[in-house]
Amino acid sequence: MKTAFQSIASFAGVGLVFLYAIGAAKWTTTGSSWYRSLNAPSWQPPDFIFGIIWPYNFVILGVAAVTVANRLSTPKVITYLSIFALSVICALTWSYQFYGPHNLGLASLALIGTAVLTIPMLFFIYQASLAVFIATLPYQIWVIIASYLSSTYAKLN
Repeated sequence: MKTAFQSIASFAGVGLVFLYAIGAAKWTTTGSSWYRSLNAPSWQPPDFIFGIIWPYNFVILGVAAVTVANRLSTPKVITYLSIFALSVICALTWSYQFYGPHNLGLASLALIGTAVLTIPMLFFIYQASLAVFIATLPYQIWVIIASYLSSTYAKLN
């Protein structure tokens, strides 16, 4: 039987995913003339890749949050959700800094923070479910690639 804490923690985890998705959509404007005028890295993935990977990432982050909330102890769930919240703050800082004031250096540092914070998140996800851990690995790989991509934009522009 699901406890009240598990329900609240699941709701909080999914809420963080929605906050992440809505915030990223609000600030990310790849169609803008400013973005299109940037010197892009030669190895940048094609635009359609972003449209595939981000919905997957958001869904698996929600699944991971609910799985952790329902399978781990209260202290571990609280720690996981705290780290996840910090990673979302870093990711949204990237979106805002990159597309708002166009501070590419600070944006890159924020995204590196997201990549680093995903490592302990994976530790907790692994404890909760090997299958969800494996399904979450593409998110970790993606934020590492995105961090390097953002850093390359900062160097080129």
